[in-house]
Formats: sequence, C-alpha cells, structure tokens
Amino acid sequence: MELIRLNGTIITDTLNRPLHDLRISVIDRCNFRCQYCMPADKFGSDFQFLPKTALLTYEEIERTAKIFVGLGVRKIRLTGGEPLLRTDLPLLVKMLSSIEDLEDIGLTTNGVLLPKLAEDLKNAGLKRVNISLDSLNDELFGKINGRKIGTKPVLDGIEAAKKAGLGIKINMVVKKGLNDSEIIPMAEFCKNEGLQLRFIEYMDVGSTNGWKMDDVVTKKEIFNILNQHYELEAVDPAYFGEVAKRYHYKDSKVDVGFITSVSESFCSSCTRARLSANGQIFTCLFNGNGHDIRNIMRNGASDEQLRQRIIDIWKGRTDRYSDERTAETNKNRKKIEMSYIGG
Repeated sequence: MELIRLNGTIITDTLNRPLHDLRISVIDRCNFRCQYCMPADKFGSDFQFLPKTALLTYEEIERTAKIFVGLGVRKIRLTGGEPLLRTDLPLLVKMLSSIEDLEDIGLTTNGVLLPKLAEDLKNAGLKRVNISLDSLNDELFGKINGRKIGTKPVLDGIEAAKKAGLGIKINMVVKKGLNDSEIIPMAEFCKNEGLQLRFIEYMDVGSTNGWKMDDVVTKKEIFNILNQHYELEAVDPAYFGEVAKRYHYKDSKVDVGFITSVSESFCSSCTRARLSANGQIFTCLFNGNGHDIRNIMRNGASDEQLRQRIIDIWKGRTDRYSDERTAETNKNRKKIEMSYIGG
C-alpha cells in the first residue's frame, strides 16, 4: 500500500497505523429496526433523531472528504442509518467520485430502496454495495429487522444492484440462537448466486442491543459448520487493513469471508476513520468520543485548519478496543450506537 507522506513523514497514529479508509454516515435514520443495531424498543416512534440542520451538507461532506483523500484515504464507504433515505444521494456520490486520487466508493444498505436508486448510483460513480441480509426465512427475517418485512424487498434490491452492474457483498450478522441455523442456507444461496458473503460476528457496538458474549457465534464456529458442507481454502489479504478473512470454495470462484472483531481482533491493521452524519470524527467503531469538525467548518475554518485538525486527531489515535475487550471494559466504556456512526 502506498503511504502518503507529510513533510517526509508517514501519517500514522500512535500504533503506526496509516489512514486509508473513510466511512461517512450520511443519516442516522433507518427504515428497519434490526435487533443488533437499532432495536425497536429503544428507537420507537418518539425517538428524537438528528434535525436536518445538524446533518453535514453534501458540500461539507465533499470538502471534508477531499481533505481526507489528500491525507491518504483511497476508499470511502457511505453508511447510515440507512444511507438511501438521504435525499438525492446519487448527487453526493457524483460529487465524491470527482475527487482526484479517490479509488473506490462503496455503500452499505439494507437494499430495500435499491430498485429505485441502483442505476442512478452506478451512473454517479458508486462501485459497490454491501447489502445486509441476516436470514432467507421471511418470518425470521421480519423478526430480526423489527418491521416484519420479508426478504423479497431485499432480494429485489440485490437484483437491481446486479442489473446496474454494481459489485455486491452480502453481510450477515450471526447471533446464537437467533439465526445461526441460517448459516448454510445463506452460504448456499450466495454461492449459487455468485455473491460474496460476509459472516459478521455479533458485536458490542453501542449500549442498546443487549450484547452478551454468550450470543456470539465465532468465526471458528461458523467455519466448522461450513467445512462440513464445503471445501474451503484461505485467500491472502488483498491489501493491508483488509477487514474480512477470506476463503474460496474449492469448486467455485466465489469468496466467503468473516468479520472477526470479537474472536480474532484486527486492531493492529485498522486504517479506518469514521465521519458521523453530524460531523464528528470517530477513530474507532467502539469509541464514543467523537471529534467535532462541523462547527469548526461552520465557524469559518480554512481548509488548512481542517486538515491540521484531522492530522492531529489521527496522530493521537490510540484505539485498540477489540484487543483489550473484557467484561469490565465493555461495561464501563462509553460507546456510540452503530445506527449513528455506521458499521
């Protein structure tokens, strides 16, 4: 990986990790109420989401993204909440795709609105989508998403993304006793459809999802289940900081991967910064302490001042929560909700 240098010095944090990826949450609202992210009993009809004036404008997002790219970011992923709820999202994608040296723009979504937007997003410069699908069973999927919505709207979204020519990965969060029985059906579906599947360990993000270690199905456990049905061979990481541990099915060109932030930490190679919808920079998915840049921008800061602010934040980064995770740290640490910052 090429590292960007500032005055001859590689821009790294306190643990020598370079800045390479930026995840931008564009909205904190969602049309699902998934148990592991935005449970319905915590995010009811009276929940106060961010007002429109608190959200970064597209111009503010573009300005911030340009500075991040100038400091080494090469990949941006748009997240939420549900990012497709943000009005005119293809316009933002088009603005970002014009940034020189930015190599990749992706988007994480539940897929429901892709039939309306996939083609426009592709034409605007979006390259790929990660679509969340935690079960193929309509009743179970409706229970998980908290809206009693079956799988068809998501499957239609997958087809729309295919038709538009977008790269597709499927994200499945696995929770013990809830949808671990769906591991093989999901693997078979994605293998047959030529879709890359990512099994995600149930994570202790935020404080509203009732996370317990006993509910985690680890990568090792999922792999052993898969290995009873398929022959798998490990794939080397494509780049420094790649999150997924990937495998090939020996009889197919399709990959399957694992996001192992609970059982096999990847803190040592984490190159991701996160920008919340209201303009705070977070240096870890599990860190509830954000660094405001929205008000700095709105108070007239120059690009150089914003750039220095971001440099200072990254250089001071010490996060390695998954390396240090214990019952005590999980209990006492302030954490931001996944629905606020994206995955």
